[in-house]
Amino acid sequence: MSDLITIARPYAKAAFEFANEKQLAGDNNAIAHFESMLLFASEVAKNDDIAKMLTGSLSSEESANLFIKICGDTLCDSGKNLIKVMAENRRLLALPEVFTEFERLKKESEGLIDIEVISTSELNSSQQESIKNAMEKRLSCKVKLHSKIDASLIGGLVIRAGDLVIDSSIRGRLNRLTDVLQS
Repeated sequence: MSDLITIARPYAKAAFEFANEKQLAGDNNAIAHFESMLLFASEVAKNDDIAKMLTGSLSSEESANLFIKICGDTLCDSGKNLIKVMAENRRLLALPEVFTEFERLKKESEGLIDIEVISTSELNSSQQESIKNAMEKRLSCKVKLHSKIDASLIGGLVIRAGDLVIDSSIRGRLNRLTDVLQS
């Protein structure tokens, strides 16, 4: 999965920068249009039958043509070019991650970051607000919290904001202690 994210980042960045330039040039719907194109293309790429065809013996040109034909009028010329480039590099299966990364870039440009907070039990509203305020101050942007529960943490929290991970869980501390003792 992390390999697909690494593969997806440059495509998402190029797509977002292209859409953002078009939007700045007066096409007020460019980012939203690209977002909907990528969403549709990512859903197509997630289809098991399509994934089998893409990993099969089709040439890159055949893969691109098939994908473009399936997507139909959903893709504009720029979207078709993106599909062709990704097909040439055998990267069409990374489209769901391209969409996810595009979404992240869009939110980042709007000054919003999604943060995942993992705890052993449900956080109350004051705890969530405290975490939200601390992360907004640290990251200098608006934060949207997503809470998850994982009893295997034993205690504490894990906070994920993009590539930033703050692990104050007991499990994390025990793992770090084990690493130190073994070295």
